[in-house]
Amino acid sequence: MTRKADFNAEEWSTVAEGPLYAGLRVIAASRGGTVRESLAMGRVYKDARAKHGESELLDELVASPPTIDPQHVQQAGGDVGQAAMDRLRQADAALQAKATPEELEAYRNFVTAVARAAAGAHKEGGFLGIGGQEISEAEQQALDEIAATLTAG
Repeated sequence: MTRKADFNAEEWSTVAEGPLYAGLRVIAASRGGTVRESLAMGRVYKDARAKHGESELLDELVASPPTIDPQHVQQAGGDVGQAAMDRLRQADAALQAKATPEELEAYRNFVTAVARAAAGAHKEGGFLGIGGQEISEAEQQALDEIAATLTAG
């Protein structure tokens, strides 16, 4: 079983930021609903805490509130999408080197769940909540990009 202690501080920070960056990538893809999307992401973390014991790695990941270092976004020229994908690639690489295949899959599923929660939290288009799309084309493109990044490794 892989634990937080198996990673150095920078690696763990990268792994811990991955799900949050995935959600931010989706939020940045389409304007509107930022508060709902953020709350939806928080619910995924809450649900994961409730499933304590299924994965020690995920238990440690969701034990503390996620944070993001704004310096990473600045280094990507202010492009949240680019910063997100860079961090996801780094997190996935760190986990491939140290985690079991089952833990890697659980992490990827968690990252995807966070991103999907953000995408589905706010209907795009429509009028006064009537009509519109649950997931916009831009959000779907972001979800596809995240999935491709996580399966490329």
